[in-house]
Amino acid sequence: MTTPTRLLRLLSLLQTPREWPGSELARRLGVSRRTIRRDVERVARAGFPVVASRGVEGGYRLVAGTALPPLLLDDEEAVAVAVGLRNAAGHAVTGLGEAAVRALTKLEQVLPSRLRYRVTTLNTAIDPVPEPLDATVDPEVLTTVAAAITNTERLRFAYRSHRGEASRRHVEPHRLVPTGRRWYLVAFDLDRDDWRVFRVDRVRDSFATGVRVPARELPADDAASFLADNLYGFAPTYSAVVTVFAPACEVDARWGEVEPIDASRCLLRCHADTLEWLAFQLTLLGHEFRVHEPVELADHLREWGRRILRAVSPETEPAPGASPP
Repeated sequence: MTTPTRLLRLLSLLQTPREWPGSELARRLGVSRRTIRRDVERVARAGFPVVASRGVEGGYRLVAGTALPPLLLDDEEAVAVAVGLRNAAGHAVTGLGEAAVRALTKLEQVLPSRLRYRVTTLNTAIDPVPEPLDATVDPEVLTTVAAAITNTERLRFAYRSHRGEASRRHVEPHRLVPTGRRWYLVAFDLDRDDWRVFRVDRVRDSFATGVRVPARELPADDAASFLADNLYGFAPTYSAVVTVFAPACEVDARWGEVEPIDASRCLLRCHADTLEWLAFQLTLLGHEFRVHEPVELADHLREWGRRILRAVSPETEPAPGASPP
C-alpha cells in the first residue's frame, strides 16, 4: 500500500465516530505503530483535527475543527448518502430541502459512472408519497440525537406531549425511526424507568450529557417493531373503515388492511393519530371511497369538501371567521 493510499485509508477510519487505538490502526493498515504516529502527524498538518489520548494503548480520533475537512466515503456509503439526500430534499426536516439539493449536486458531480448508475437505479425504484409539513424536525436536534445514539451517550431534552404538556426528559437513546412524514426516537426514559417513544418534532433544547453507558437490550426484535407495537398507545388514534371502489389488487396495502368485497370493491381498515393525516391518506388512494367510521372523519371530509368547493367557486364567499376543520 502506497503512502498516499494509506493516508486516505487512515482518514477514512478516523472519520468513523470512535477512538481508534494505535495498535488497531497499525493492524488494519499493515504497518507499525511508529508509522501510524507519523501518518497521524501528516494528517494533522494537512488540517484534519486529530486528538491523541495518552496511555499504554493510546488512541486517535477526529474532533470538530474550525472548518469542515473533506469526507472520505467508500462506494456503499456514497450511494447511501446520495439516495438519502434525494429523499431528504422532500422530507419534513426544517431547512434541509435546499441544502440537500446543493449537497447532492456536489456529490453527484464527483461520483464515478458505476455509482451514479446505482444511485439512479435505486431512485427510479423508489416512489415516495408526498408529505404534509405539519411535523417538521429541527436538523440540529436530529443530528444531536443521532450522535448520542452512536456514542451510547445519555441525552437530555425538553419535550411537549400531544396534550401540550411540557416536561424535561433524561433518556438513553436507542434508535431513530423515520415513518415517512415523521421521525420517532425509541429510548429508555431514566426518570420513568421504562422504554418510551418520542416524536422528534416535539423535542427541543437537546444535548448529550457526556455520560456513556452500555446499550440496553430493547424488549423487541428491533426499534421499528417496538414502534409499530407501541406507537398508538402514546397518542389518540383514529381507526377508519372505508369501502374503496376499486379491486383490492389496485389499493396499496401500505395504507392498511385491504379485504376484497367483490371484483370492483374492497374494504380498507387504516389508522392514524390525527384526522388530518387520515383524510390525507385516503385522498391519495386515487379511487372513490365511502367512509363507514369514524363519524369524526366523515364530518372532517365533509367540511374539507365544502372548503374545496368554495375555493373553486368565485361567487361563494367563505363564512366570516371560518377556519380549517
